[in-house]
Amino acid sequence: MIQLRFTTLVEAPLTVAFDVARSLGRPWPQPLREVESERPYRDVYQAAPRSGRPTLTHTRHFTATSAGTRVDEQVSWEPRLPGVLGVLLDRAVLRGRVVRAMQAHLDAYSAAAARRALEVVQVVGAALVDDRARVLVAQRGSGSLAGLWEFPGGKVEPGEADLSALVRECAEELGVQVRPESFLGEVPLDGVVAGGTPGASTMRLWWGRITGGELVAHEHTELRWLRADELEDLDWIAADRPLLPAVRALLTHL
Repeated sequence: MIQLRFTTLVEAPLTVAFDVARSLGRPWPQPLREVESERPYRDVYQAAPRSGRPTLTHTRHFTATSAGTRVDEQVSWEPRLPGVLGVLLDRAVLRGRVVRAMQAHLDAYSAAAARRALEVVQVVGAALVDDRARVLVAQRGSGSLAGLWEFPGGKVEPGEADLSALVRECAEELGVQVRPESFLGEVPLDGVVAGGTPGASTMRLWWGRITGGELVAHEHTELRWLRADELEDLDWIAADRPLLPAVRALLTHL
């Protein structure tokens, strides 16, 4: 079997990177059928064997990073002729065609995903940690999620960078200045954000430190500092709960 791997960093959140990739299809002349799909993390497509053409499998993995979504792709196929001769022939003839087709496809894909990302409102969150390895959490005070707990944060404004939005939201909600440190993770949001398409937005979480100001709950009912072993004691909003393992690991190793 011949395998080629490609990695692309897309300036878009997980959901946008995944949805745009599927809408653009694949750069192959033969139709492919879906073998597996787990939005927005992975999909696998395969072309059924045809006379004179190799069986082709195209796999994509989508991973959240601080700079966007990393897309790792693998294209594999069985040589048309058996044995070493078949492998050498396909490497000499098909490999270059596949690489050129993928490079053109990935250039178009990256540009389309970046454009689409500008139309989708994203949410950022802050896991603010103190010198005692505790994280700050906030309790919702109104709406359908009143009484549930979350990490402070909010929506990214048009034209605003994620980290700029994070700093602004912490100042508005908590009255403090913060210094973002490292990216912790990203989760899809099932509902509608700012009137957008259901399921299009994600919440991206960074951990950070408070560097100034006086901590005040301007928009929440209560604020608490929690140790790693206390995170599961609260009722969390659904969007933040998948990020608890990453926060727990952070607090444990600080």
